[in-house]
Amino acid sequence: MMAETLTMGKALNHGLRRAMENDRKVIVMGEDVGKLGGVFRITDGLQKDFGEDRVIDTPLAESGIIGTAIGLAIRGYRPVCEIQFDGFVFPAFDQIVTQVAKMFYRSNGNVALPIVIRIPYGGGIGAVEHHSESPEALFSHTPGLKVVTCSNPADAYAMIQQSIASDDPIVFFEPKRRYWEKGPVELEATPDQPLHASRVVRDGTDATVIAYGPMVRTALETAEAATEDGRQLEVIDLRTLSPLDLDPVFASVRKTGRCIVVHEAPGNLGLGSEIAARVSEECFYSLEAPVLRVTGYDIPYPAARVEEEYLPDLDRILDALDRSFGW
Repeated sequence: MMAETLTMGKALNHGLRRAMENDRKVIVMGEDVGKLGGVFRITDGLQKDFGEDRVIDTPLAESGIIGTAIGLAIRGYRPVCEIQFDGFVFPAFDQIVTQVAKMFYRSNGNVALPIVIRIPYGGGIGAVEHHSESPEALFSHTPGLKVVTCSNPADAYAMIQQSIASDDPIVFFEPKRRYWEKGPVELEATPDQPLHASRVVRDGTDATVIAYGPMVRTALETAEAATEDGRQLEVIDLRTLSPLDLDPVFASVRKTGRCIVVHEAPGNLGLGSEIAARVSEECFYSLEAPVLRVTGYDIPYPAARVEEEYLPDLDRILDALDRSFGW
């Protein structure tokens, strides 16, 4: 089967298109998703091909977008909501955590809300305030929500389709600075990886580096650089943040004896805290050093001119690796 080379943005577009072709109940809604094709052009051409009743330009009101999606889902539709930027999701936070997350439980399993909430997230694009947030821990902490994030075009294509087909409400985080990075995508392939499963993306023997979303590429670049010092890093792409699939992580750490968790979000009570605790509980007798975290700093996301000082990078991960081996 031939693979095409696509950007992540184009892979998401193809995935949305295929989901809409397969199920007429799938609708796309959000600010500027129609005629403009979205700020990042992820929905480009969809309104032209599927019509204004299935690709809907909404008012500038995130709470209204999610509230409308709840009603549509109850009536049997499968809404895909685009939140234009990560920092704009908070007006809809009430609807997401008090309604979307709890309806299935509240109705004793009688009312499902198959809603996908797409959120471009993370920094690295030189954006202004409220355009570079990493709020994934807030949603991962909320029972009733599933949270996933892709790191490459192939996963983006498969995971968006799997999320839309799921009967669970899913918050789908898209690393915006990776939208333009290219990779092979088999457009005719059926996804062969479960949606809520992590994956070893590089084998190694000396330390385990756990990342997700935008930091997976950074972790892989670090692993390549570490070979110059004779260290072979195993890199794991989590892919799913709630539920966490940590069995591959535990197996890796029992092999390597060292573990570093990397994410853009601030370290305090971030996903890295939960992962570090779980690894310490499950792999205590295999660890040669404490689990270390490389994260964003515990400050509001800074101005674009200094964001590179804030974001975890290769040097900060290598420094954590040195500390792990020097313990």
